[in-house]
Order: sequence, then C-alpha cells, then structure tokens
Amino acid sequence: MIIRKYTRRDIKEMIEIWNEVVEEGVAFPQEESLDFESGTAFFSSQSYTGVAEIDGKIVGLYILHPNNVGRCGHICNASYAVLSSVRGQHIGEQLVLDCLKKGKELGFRLLQFNAVVENNIHARHLYERLGFQPLGTIQGGFRMKDGHYENICPYYREL
Repeated sequence: MIIRKYTRRDIKEMIEIWNEVVEEGVAFPQEESLDFESGTAFFSSQSYTGVAEIDGKIVGLYILHPNNVGRCGHICNASYAVLSSVRGQHIGEQLVLDCLKKGKELGFRLLQFNAVVENNIHARHLYERLGFQPLGTIQGGFRMKDGHYENICPYYREL
C-alpha cells in the first residue's frame, strides 16, 4: 500500500469512497453527496488530502485542515474514509499515522477529532491505541441516518 497526496485523476474514486461513508450515515456529519465539481473543490480546499492506493486502486483517503482559526489555528482536524470492501485491513490505521506526520510537517501542534460517534468502537480503539486522549462525551451529539441520536466523544493528540 502507498499513501500519497491525491491527484486530479484520483478524484472519481475518492468521491465514491467519501460518498459511501456519507450514505452509511453513521460516521460523517455531512449529509450531501459529492459530485465531481463539489468533490474537486472540497478535496482541493483542504490543507492536505492523502490517498491510500493498492495496486493502482484508491482504497482510502483522509482530509486534514485547521480545526479553528487564530489563537487556535495550531490545532488541526481530520476525517478518514476507507472503502467498505477492504475495511479491517489496517488501512485506516496507516492513514491516521500518515496524517499525524503530515500534520506536524504542516506546522500543526495538535490533532483533534470533534465528533467520533461513541458506538464507532473500531475507530475509538484505534485512536486510543495511537495515543489519542478522550475529552469526554457529548450526549446525543450525532444524528444517525435513521434519525436517532448517539453520543460523540471528542479526542486529541499532540503531534
């Protein structure tokens, strides 16, 4: 597996992976799918967008950007998406590790996740194993696709 900066030729596959997670409705706050135009604008607007590639196929991606501005601009935020057919193969872990390095390279000091859904056990275990600290629980902070509310657990880690 290679993790690298995305290129324009990757966008179609990236949009398919991103939209799959959005459509599942259990992890990303976004509700609108991306098309080629909005996807191109979205991915290019990030501080960094990385992709995981296996045998020429994009199987995952991450976006990295500031979590806030001004006096809190040293804190970044990221989102990760892995193609459902290859989940469980530690692709997400490699994306997170690459993101940690890239965030530091870009001058960020902290990486904060604002809204990890409490029942997303695999992500939470990964983040905790990689040294992220939980910040508590926000009751009912995430509206699932079916309309019920789940708790969210913010996390952070120094870079």
